[in-house]
Amino acid sequence: MILVTGATGTVGREVVRLLSACPGALPGVRVMTRDPTRLVGACRAAEPVAADYRDPASLARASAGVRTAFLVTADVGGDDDAVFLSAARAAGVRRVVKLSAAAVLDPGADDAITRWQRGAEELLRGSGMEWTLLRPRSFMSNALSWAASVRSERVVRTLYGTSSNACVDPRDIAEVAVRALTEDTHAGQAYTLTGPSAISAVEQTEQLGRALGVPLRLEELTRDQARAAWGRRYPAPVVEALLVSADRQRAGAKAQVDAAVGTMTGRPARSFEVWARDHREAFGAVPARESGAGSGDTGPGAGSGAGSPLGAGG
Repeated sequence: MILVTGATGTVGREVVRLLSACPGALPGVRVMTRDPTRLVGACRAAEPVAADYRDPASLARASAGVRTAFLVTADVGGDDDAVFLSAARAAGVRRVVKLSAAAVLDPGADDAITRWQRGAEELLRGSGMEWTLLRPRSFMSNALSWAASVRSERVVRTLYGTSSNACVDPRDIAEVAVRALTEDTHAGQAYTLTGPSAISAVEQTEQLGRALGVPLRLEELTRDQARAAWGRRYPAPVVEALLVSADRQRAGAKAQVDAAVGTMTGRPARSFEVWARDHREAFGAVPARESGAGSGDTGPGAGSGAGSPLGAGG
């Protein structure tokens, strides 16, 4: 049995979709969410379980009979990882594949989010279970945070528009995760996951505009404007961590490309241009069924990066 936590999230639901393509896989896939009524697509065909990191008894039920778990947590500074790992170990879970972040490798990254991620990794490595760490750069899907302004104003607003990040398509993260969950050769391994090249918000704006067939312009936010915008969504310590992370990106700390996606999947990592083309509908493009163009998942983003929502990346 494989347990997928965060099954309604950007990466989790894609992990379930890919697992569903494996012959006979879904009877052995359990999806964990606080609200099973939110499950859609392939997740509805898997075994649902209602569980919450704040309810250890529900985690024990979710982990019963599980051999391998995909672990996603997002409560910065919280103890979700510790509570889950305790329940998983007691239930006899053999292996945990953890979604972490590339920033943990940067000795210059000492913000609240990265410290929390490092601590979560340490807990897993010391858990006594087999472990695999996935450390993505920022998600390309962070660009979905621009969707409303692109639809209404043809404008992208972001901090430090010319700084580059080797952001990664969440579908690539999910594909690597599925291999780590289903193959026996990844125990004790950590994989840094990036796109094929570093790209700035200016370049993303240009490529997104081409995908939509409309001109877009970028308005660069000041630090105070970014702080105010993020402050409407996140607590103050997280906002300050995001600002420090953006400073690191401007200094070039997030531009390095890693080959792990290609090595693990046997094909090149997807580019932002491909991601933008596949997600045009989220930005107001004519749906594929009318235009004949392809489209992909347009759910909410996760990660920290160009659009600066919270989560994996760094």
